[in-house]
Amino acid sequence: MAKSDLVQVSGQVKKIIGGGRYQVLLDNGHTITAQLSGRMRRFHIRVIAGDRVTCGVSPYDPTHGFITYREPAGGRPTGAR
Repeated sequence: MAKSDLVQVSGQVKKIIGGGRYQVLLDNGHTITAQLSGRMRRFHIRVIAGDRVTCGVSPYDPTHGFITYREPAGGRPTGAR
């Protein structure tokens, strides 16, 4: 599946499950299981419980996704994506 096929949603990391997986509570109230995208693993981006993240969710299985972006602690900076 191409990266452009994923639905972008925002949420907050609630729990670190282990094995590179996270439980994310989305802004719409749903909970998904997400893993770090390859680029975030490559650049050693750390994600902890309480972080705001953007996830790419497959339209075929909306219970799993990839964490593609970790928002800065103070919120998104002006001019970001």
